[in-house]
Amino acid sequence: MRRPIEVRNAHFPGRAPIDAYGNGGFRFAGMSHRGSLLLLPSGIYGWERQEGEPLTAADFDRVIAEAGDIEVILVGTGANIRPLAGDVKTAFRSRSISSDPMSTGAAVRTYNIMLAEERNVAAALIAV
Repeated sequence: MRRPIEVRNAHFPGRAPIDAYGNGGFRFAGMSHRGSLLLLPSGIYGWERQEGEPLTAADFDRVIAEAGDIEVILVGTGANIRPLAGDVKTAFRSRSISSDPMSTGAAVRTYNIMLAEERNVAAALIAV
C-alpha cells in the first residue's frame, strides 16, 4: 500500500551562510530552497512570504519566539527596499531586537558577514 506524500514545513536544523540567491529561491548547506526563508538561531525555515505582500507582526511570530537569542534581524524585502510597518518595528523594539530592512541581496551579504562574526543575527529573506 502506498503512503500519501507528506508535506512538511521546510526546516534546516542549523545555521548556514547563504551561498546563492535568485530565480525565486536560495542555496545553502549544499541544498536549494524555492521560496522565502527565515534564518534563526534554531535553524533555517521556509517562510510563506512573497515580494510585494505587506509584512505584519504576525509574520514574525517565530522570530519573536527566539527573541532572547537575536540581537538584530535583517529583513530582505525583495528586489527593492521597503520600510517595515510600525507594528513590526514595535514588536522587535519591545524585545530589544534591532531591525534593518534592505533589499534581499544586501540582506544576504550582511547576514553572511554577521554570521561569520558569530553575531546574534537573524534574517527574513523574501525570495527574488
